Amino acid sequence: MKILICDDHKIVRDGLKQILQQLGSSTLIVEAGDGYEALNLLKKDPYDILLLDISLPGMSGMEILQSVKAKYPSTNVLMLSMMPQEQYAILALKHGASGYLTKDTASEELLLAVRKVSEGGKYISHTLAENLAQHLISNDTIKQKHEILSGREFEIMIKLANGKSLQEIGNELFISDKTVSTYRSRIMEKMEFSKNAELTRFCLEHNLI
Repeated sequence: MKILICDDHKIVRDGLKQILQQLGSSTLIVEAGDGYEALNLLKKDPYDILLLDISLPGMSGMEILQSVKAKYPSTNVLMLSMMPQEQYAILALKHGASGYLTKDTASEELLLAVRKVSEGGKYISHTLAENLAQHLISNDTIKQKHEILSGREFEIMIKLANGKSLQEIGNELFISDKTVSTYRSRIMEKMEFSKNAELTRFCLEHNLI
């Protein structure tokens, strides 16, 4: 099995690598510090599984996921995130992810997820599965506004709703203030809002923040 880890924190990559080594000596584990490096590695060599952090500088995890599934559909993508909200998981699964785990997952669950995904299955934690079921029950007849946003737009919407400035968001995502402003305009148009306060209210009402 060939596994590619993509996370911008070396300490996280080292920890994941140590856990994955329990899969046996036949498992090859390669690291990438950002999305561009991961895509370059995938271009050179096929991988069975990509462990992908959802929050990365430059290209976001969602953007990388979409690119990988478009160019390398045989690569199974297992998303890793600090964000447990089911809305992130729904978005990731819609874009082709094979699984979604939070970074506080126990090592045994990570290994179980990797094994299941490597066999072509899907994996989400029991707790997240319950939250997803509740989300689908409560919203089965309503298409939520935020579901039409791209991965990057959704990410920036959450940051705006949390009160972050354009400059702060640009610094976190390694993009310019102008680019963030362009994304904000698209978000506002799609969501039919005119003020950040409306975004914040929407996100609070829908448990996005």
